[in-house]
Amino acid sequence: MDKKHYNAVWVKGDNMKAEEKKYIASDAGWHLSRYNLTAPCPEDDNKLIIVNTFRGNCAVYNLAELYLLKEIETLHTDHPILERFAKRGLIVNFDELEAIKMAGRMSNQSSGVSLTICPTMGCNFDCPYCFEHHVNEKMTEEIQEAVVTLAEKLIDMASVKALSVTWFGGEPLLATDVIEQLSEKLMALCEEKKVPYRAGIITNGYLLTQQTVDMLARVKVMSAQITLDGVGEMHDATRHLVNGGGTFDRITENLRTLKIPFSVSVRHNVYAENTDQITPLRNLVKKLAAESGNKLSYYPTHVSSNEATAERKADVRTLCGEVSADIGVLDAVGRFATMRGYYCGASCFFSLGIDAGGRLHKCWEDVGSDAHSFGDVRVWNPKNPIYSADAPDKLTCYLNTAMPFDDPECMECPFLPTCVGGCPHKRIYDGKHSCVPFKDFPEKYVFALYERMKRETQIKAEAQAADEAKDT
Repeated sequence: MDKKHYNAVWVKGDNMKAEEKKYIASDAGWHLSRYNLTAPCPEDDNKLIIVNTFRGNCAVYNLAELYLLKEIETLHTDHPILERFAKRGLIVNFDELEAIKMAGRMSNQSSGVSLTICPTMGCNFDCPYCFEHHVNEKMTEEIQEAVVTLAEKLIDMASVKALSVTWFGGEPLLATDVIEQLSEKLMALCEEKKVPYRAGIITNGYLLTQQTVDMLARVKVMSAQITLDGVGEMHDATRHLVNGGGTFDRITENLRTLKIPFSVSVRHNVYAENTDQITPLRNLVKKLAAESGNKLSYYPTHVSSNEATAERKADVRTLCGEVSADIGVLDAVGRFATMRGYYCGASCFFSLGIDAGGRLHKCWEDVGSDAHSFGDVRVWNPKNPIYSADAPDKLTCYLNTAMPFDDPECMECPFLPTCVGGCPHKRIYDGKHSCVPFKDFPEKYVFALYERMKRETQIKAEAQAADEAKDT
């Protein structure tokens, strides 16, 4: 920064007497956060955007504020700017890294029970990058009863009394009868326990009908994820039926014509060959939402390599470099929030995957796999988790990756509050951490958050103006 702009700024700490030194910010423990990311403000060269990944804050600062931030440790403790900077996370008086470690240890107590349930492992699609090995296996009545029994034990043990279910597969809509029957049993349990219940579903969308949608809404499905890999033939190239038939037209027709009372997130699996589909697919989702009145949203994410992809020798190239960073930023900015203690539910004791055969897993990339299962839903007892498990190491290896304590690169990374060490499955089975794709391009992340901040500010201003207009 230009020194002449600083000389005119009055700082109380500059003219303190010697006996007042003990009241400066540094003596009170205040220092700059280790998780500040910066980028120049596009509209004003004399301002700087600062993102704090620990607090989950993005704001713009002028020259005077930047000078005070630079001199923060010399300011008097009653300087009003300290409170403002602290509220936004730019300065702290504690060890943030230790706080993240603590959050990782506490993560098992921070949420309710979360079950990912696969009513079937069968699927009508044959996607080349799918990590699952599909078999025509459907959940029996016996296993359904065992799921309810396990859910009750987990609810009784959890500090937060709530149950969240995600219907997964395979393709879960191949077993709508199981979804309906098991949902009613779980809802009855939650009513008895007087705890909240909610559900979501991950489906390819091909088998949706109005009758199915109405049933899902009735059993408290509040959100759905449906994947489109592009428009028309680009989608059909990777997301086709087992017999090779296309699926794009039917899925989009379902989204256009069905009345869907819950939100639908349209996921775009982005790989090297379909990056040019981002804009047309985003526009298509907006058009479908406008035509149908349904609450549809678009988000892109990476295709990653896995064991199944390697076995199939699938010709789906993953992304790298700046292209990967751009896609990663689009995904991450929508989820920007305050620091969390874990990457995903796989590292939480009260989060489980249950496949159609009753096998228990910590990661949904493992569902359907005997080799990665830690136990059987009919046998495993969360009150005695080690000795009732078939393979305790398959359980504990995930729970002990809530924080990557032994990874020095992660411990020093400014994105640690955002990614918390990355995917535990990759860390455990590939022996490496999965960094955020924009790690080497932090300004891209800062600029994207800045644009989000501007949009949110504009929306609030427009809403306020509308309210004022109603009053006049």
